[in-house]
Amino acid sequence: MNSRILVFLLFIFSYYCWVVIARTDSADLAALRSLRRQWQNTPPNWVRRDPCGRRWEGIYCHESRVIEIILPGTNLAGPLPEDILLLSELQTLDLSNNRGLTGPLPSNIGNLNNLVNLVLVGCNFSGSIPESIGSLQTLTHLFLNMNHFSGNIPHSIGNLTNLIWLDLSENQLDGTLPISNTTTPGLDMLVNANHFHLGNNRFTGEIPPRLFSSRMALRHVILNENQINGSIPETLGLVRNLTVIRLDRNSFSGSVPQNLSMLTNVTELYLSNNNLSGPIPDLTGMNHLTYVDLSNNSFEAMAIPRWFETLPNLTTLIMENTRLEGNISTTLFSGPQLQTLVLKDNQLNGTVEIPANISRNLRLLDFRNNSIDGFSSRVYNRSVMLDENPFCLRPEAAGICIAVQPSTYLNFIPLQNCAPHTCFADPVLGPDCRRPYLGNLVFRSFSFSDLENMLYYAFLTDTLHPLLASRVTIDRVCLVSSMIDTNGYLVLNIAFFPPDGDYFNRTGISTVGNVLNNHIYDSPYGPYYYIDMPYTAFPGITVSGFVLAVLTIYAGVYAYRQKKIAQRATKLNNPFLSWNRGNVPQLDGARWFSFEDVKQCTSNFSSGSEIGVGGYGKVYKGKLVTGELVAIKRAKQGSMQGALEFKTEIELLSRVHHKNVVKLVGFCYDKGEQMLIYEYVPNGSLREALSGKSGVRLNWIKRLKVALGAARGLTYLHELADPPIIHRDIKSDNILLGNHLNAKVADFGLSIPFSDHRGQVATQVKGTLGYLDPEYYMTQILTEKSDVYSFGVVMLELVTGRMPLEKNTYIVRVVRETLKETGGVYSLVDPAIRSDTLIGTEEFVKLAMRCLQDTGDERPSMNEVLKEIEKMIEASDLNIDVESTTTSASFDVERESGNPYSSSASFDSRMSSPFLR
Repeated sequence: MNSRILVFLLFIFSYYCWVVIARTDSADLAALRSLRRQWQNTPPNWVRRDPCGRRWEGIYCHESRVIEIILPGTNLAGPLPEDILLLSELQTLDLSNNRGLTGPLPSNIGNLNNLVNLVLVGCNFSGSIPESIGSLQTLTHLFLNMNHFSGNIPHSIGNLTNLIWLDLSENQLDGTLPISNTTTPGLDMLVNANHFHLGNNRFTGEIPPRLFSSRMALRHVILNENQINGSIPETLGLVRNLTVIRLDRNSFSGSVPQNLSMLTNVTELYLSNNNLSGPIPDLTGMNHLTYVDLSNNSFEAMAIPRWFETLPNLTTLIMENTRLEGNISTTLFSGPQLQTLVLKDNQLNGTVEIPANISRNLRLLDFRNNSIDGFSSRVYNRSVMLDENPFCLRPEAAGICIAVQPSTYLNFIPLQNCAPHTCFADPVLGPDCRRPYLGNLVFRSFSFSDLENMLYYAFLTDTLHPLLASRVTIDRVCLVSSMIDTNGYLVLNIAFFPPDGDYFNRTGISTVGNVLNNHIYDSPYGPYYYIDMPYTAFPGITVSGFVLAVLTIYAGVYAYRQKKIAQRATKLNNPFLSWNRGNVPQLDGARWFSFEDVKQCTSNFSSGSEIGVGGYGKVYKGKLVTGELVAIKRAKQGSMQGALEFKTEIELLSRVHHKNVVKLVGFCYDKGEQMLIYEYVPNGSLREALSGKSGVRLNWIKRLKVALGAARGLTYLHELADPPIIHRDIKSDNILLGNHLNAKVADFGLSIPFSDHRGQVATQVKGTLGYLDPEYYMTQILTEKSDVYSFGVVMLELVTGRMPLEKNTYIVRVVRETLKETGGVYSLVDPAIRSDTLIGTEEFVKLAMRCLQDTGDERPSMNEVLKEIEKMIEASDLNIDVESTTTSASFDVERESGNPYSSSASFDSRMSSPFLR
């Protein structure tokens, strides 16, 4: 009996000892067990009884209370349960890069009132940001980027007065930016914050001036890729600690505040792709600037500003399509740190002369699509891009005007080259046959553009490795490759090698992720975020499998919807894999769009987006996420091409790059759809302008300018396109009028490349009566001289305003007879321009009649036509080669209904839109 009592007492004592030794608070233990039940793929040692005693992986305690959960990149899946709110002493919650975590945040997340760091980067959380988040008074770092949060930013976020870093970017947040008033807080109250990262969302409205003040400690203001409009508030110039400003790809208008130049600490300034007007901002004195992009705005026409020559640290200046004009000074190339100078799509002229004292760092000069007529360089042997300039039509330009795209990708040495020869079959990719942990550091702004300068990368890895080594045992940090993505972000793919064994353990992975997700690593190249590749994919991987994995993770950076990374990556890299025949097309600049992309930019193909219809199908106006307007031709059933035919067409279209030719932006071949996506040309067609239907009035000088632009476009197609192209349907409906009445030749779906037999093509003609080459009816052969004949008809339209076939008369015959009878055509001149000074009209008509000779041999080439028009303009002392300082909105536009895609029932069938077939 005594022995039984002794055993019982020993049992009671053992139980009591276990209870005493157990360290985890009971409420915290219940919360963690709830997480274990509701999450998949929890760490293996979460089966232990005491999370704080025999510590669970990723759980960190102080005494008996859980204060940190750090589990980034560990393949967790499931919701974030309400029971996590039981962890009342929790200070850090880092669940980043667990793409299986879904659903909304707990509505009462504000109950975690000791939380300092909330890091949920790169998960799949959705729903609205809870209003209670404003109760997290101790919060200093809030990272919710790369999720699917929607709705407005809650006003309560303004209560987080200790917040240092706010990152809500890459979500689907909308509405206006919240500002405080007498009853509610707002973002303007976050005076201690260093970082506002709100890019790649759907914010609208204006930025209230009260958002910024001199009290703020902001260093980064990142608002790119939204739909914000109105002016840039002058109060932004009061935030003197700013180093990075990204306002690009919005709808800002008005002038750039003059006091912006007072922000002398700014290193990167992005204002591109807006509707900014007024003078180009003077950035004199901003001596820390390294990267400036002012592209694609509507600034006043002016010469290249000289202020950027005074900026000692400037590496990159991009002023594409900013209405620059005049000559190019040789001093532009002498900036000591200058690496990239992009001035394409302007009206620069004269000769580009590169002096001997250029910056030794200069790697890229891009002067495409200007009016440059000369080039001289004896010392510069780097990339110069001059195509789409008059100089490129000259024989001496051969070998200089090469249509190349600047490199945006750099691959470093293959990782398998780092592996020792002792790695036999199924070789792995690190020293001593170790497998690396991979991830992408994505820099939202960066101070350089020379991707080939290895010093930048060496400095990064040399500073990152010792920081990681102080927290986790790590062998080395190796850079795999770098690239510039579609947002203009710098993406560095990095491999982290374990110190021993084949793989990193889970703790090592979490530590690396935590250091980068929490920005413990202070990057020398500006703000970044980190996206990893789940390490569970690596056991047993081969070299080829590794390469595929690297490509997949790159595609994943582009996708906001993480759960579709693999599927979208496959389509982005090769959307033609689903085709039964035909190889991958070789594209130059055109982009593939998914059906969902196009659906989104056309508001689900709404009737309000529809701007025309024709034999090919409907045409929609759309707005890409970049803010670029496009015209989308959607093929209807019965108009679909075969795979090879569609591939051939987009290959041809993608290689055409000239300011006087309508650009193919991209295409969609997805979910049984075929769509061609062109730049949107706002001022209608030449035919609509001449008929008065578009409201754009053309005086004689403007008509000469249109003729000049169209001739340049056709000359490019005939002589510089690769391969040269016969248009086959030149007519006034297929000459569109862009901003500043820049003529653009359109409708290449009907065009075909020259054959090998003297540029002749025998085919069924799909041209338009009144413009057709009469020689075709006898020979059934098309040549480039067929386009010349059609252009001659267009020239007569410019003079007379008449259609080619009108009231049973043919304009070519009428003009010939009038010239024979009277020696002039004044009686036929369009009444709308008879009051103009008709300079050069007689020579213009004579040139048109040369184009209209019955046989092709008697007609001039398009290059000869172009030179004759240029001579007329030069002899008449007309300065119409430079874009007008007037915006397109003031070209006497009487109404907005005219556009090149309209399908008014009152139009003659021969006047169908250039995109409607």
